Amino acid sequence: MEGYGDTSYGDAFADVYDDWYGDLGDLDAMVATLADLADLAGSGPILELGVGTGRVALPLAARGLEVHGVDSSAAMLARLAAKPGGGQVHTVAGDMVDDLPTGPFAVAFVAYNTVFNLRSAARQAACFQAVATRLQPGGVFVVEAFVPAADGTREHVGVRSLSADRVVLAVSRSDPDAQTAEGQYVEFTEAGGVRLRPWSIRWSTPAELDAMAELAGLHVHQRWGGFDRAPFGPESSRHVTVYRTT
Repeated sequence: MEGYGDTSYGDAFADVYDDWYGDLGDLDAMVATLADLADLAGSGPILELGVGTGRVALPLAARGLEVHGVDSSAAMLARLAAKPGGGQVHTVAGDMVDDLPTGPFAVAFVAYNTVFNLRSAARQAACFQAVATRLQPGGVFVVEAFVPAADGTREHVGVRSLSADRVVLAVSRSDPDAQTAEGQYVEFTEAGGVRLRPWSIRWSTPAELDAMAELAGLHVHQRWGGFDRAPFGPESSRHVTVYRTT
């Protein structure tokens, strides 16, 4: 997508992220699982890649865990800092490959497809390499992502929300050969305003992510269908994979 950069997503969605995605998934199960994994790794600090507005980081910190987060969007980080408890999360404004804090960490995690915001296989592989060097012995890297569909829709236009004075349309297109998708949420208001919120991803299959992990010296410790630890199977549309240092 021409003109789309590392900060484009966060800067475009910061003001609506909590409203649109605040109830995404089972947050209680996610926090409990990540806390248990920190215990498995022998305790220690936790690092979130793409920490955003703190949807996950804040409840982890509220449990008394030391939480660090990195995000390329200053707008997202400002929202996090302004929330109750925001000062308990140690944040870095930067890239989730090149600007990770040194650690070492018991757990690093990247939630809800955020690893696909790295828009090439090379950058995703570099992320695994960077994380692996920052994990303590026995530490884990947790990746949550969708399982790409074999016959995904190439183009889509739909209505995300509709009210008397506002409509938000969702427009997207995908290229299965390149494993990419991009889109816009287009907001129209009665006052005549138009707001564009762009996004762009490059997806990888679980097997491709596993290969990246192996090259980084990590192995699959566990794979679930979600943070509720439901079994992963052929019909699973999402996966939560725990990679552990070897």
